[in-house]
Amino acid sequence: MIVNEPLISVKQRFGIIGNADALNTAIEVAMRVAPTDLSVLVTGESGVGKEFFPQIIHAYSARKHNKYIAVNCGAIPEGTIDSELFGHEKGSFTGAIDSRKGYFEEADGGTIFLDEVGELPISTQVRLLRVLQTGEFMRVGSAKVQKTNVRVVAATNNDLLKAISEGRFREDLYYRLNTVPISVPALRERKGDIHLLFRKFASDVATQYNMPSIVLDEGARMLLESYQWRGNIRQLKNVAEQISAIEKSRDITAEILRRYLPDEEYSLRAVGGPTSYDNMATERELLYKILFDMRNDINELKRMMTEALNGVTQHTHTPQSHTPQHEVMGLLPEATHHAAPRDDDDFVVEVVDDIPSRDTATTQTYITKDDMQREQIIEALKRHNYRRKDAARDLFISERTLYRRMKALGIDDNTI
Repeated sequence: MIVNEPLISVKQRFGIIGNADALNTAIEVAMRVAPTDLSVLVTGESGVGKEFFPQIIHAYSARKHNKYIAVNCGAIPEGTIDSELFGHEKGSFTGAIDSRKGYFEEADGGTIFLDEVGELPISTQVRLLRVLQTGEFMRVGSAKVQKTNVRVVAATNNDLLKAISEGRFREDLYYRLNTVPISVPALRERKGDIHLLFRKFASDVATQYNMPSIVLDEGARMLLESYQWRGNIRQLKNVAEQISAIEKSRDITAEILRRYLPDEEYSLRAVGGPTSYDNMATERELLYKILFDMRNDINELKRMMTEALNGVTQHTHTPQSHTPQHEVMGLLPEATHHAAPRDDDDFVVEVVDDIPSRDTATTQTYITKDDMQREQIIEALKRHNYRRKDAARDLFISERTLYRRMKALGIDDNTI
């Protein structure tokens, strides 16, 4: 069995690009464990390329001439997963018009890759544990015990230890699968590989569609390598393909590249990692939805206020029978259907309390829209100790838009 083949040959054979130490270590572990029949658990975030490692293990094992079957456990409905994995007998359930072999029976003598193994239901986990321990299984609807000789490689992007503590994954199955662990690094942990991968994806698109390949300038390359890539290699490939297809210029600057990178990702490093980012993103999405739902109501309220104020003199109020104690004033775009505000779709919503009651004759100087914006921006700056980036996030606008508005409204350090 050849297990000392140079690393570069393995990468070329499987199309793996990169020189990061963590990636090289993962490949070397896969090659060393390949000649054995030990179970392997591959862990890593979604999109990092976990599917390459069971292929390497199978190709460098004694089973390489037998079947290799990959199963996405998260894509199979819970009601049919047992039948898919272990087979079923005719008439064992509605629709079972014939007997059928399962993947473990089909892969006898070979390797089976269980992707997203953390999604398996508990009942199926029990069956899988028996196969790993004894090589025995039964088809659904059968009492006959059958034997299979299968090498199992599993993968997950879930925290299985957390799933164990929550009762969603069996601890004994975890240790049976995790005989040899392989951890695949996230793309943001492979800074030196990001540009190599991007060039490869861009070159593939150029070759496929007979067009010049795009080229990143130094600023774009720095932005590319500092970005967090929450979607890992899958997201990087998507961005390379989008830019290649859409941009007329083949010379890509940081400004062009930034248009294809979601703004929310830039805050990942500041808020402490993917888990914090997920929580923040969920809260922001909820807030955006609320703002969208409020839009029509607010516009209607503004229309009613305008009609009411047009009937009042410049310096006095006409008594009215009822006035809300709290009114919402918003600066909303005329129309937007975007998932998040952009430069032209900016939200600034302020609740103004204690508006003078109209049933009392008082002298009132009306504020303009610019006055409202100026006050909101200044208050946001004060709340964040004059950090413009944080103030812009608070106002749901980009930092560039904040600079532009401050200049237009005459807001500077002296004003603040």
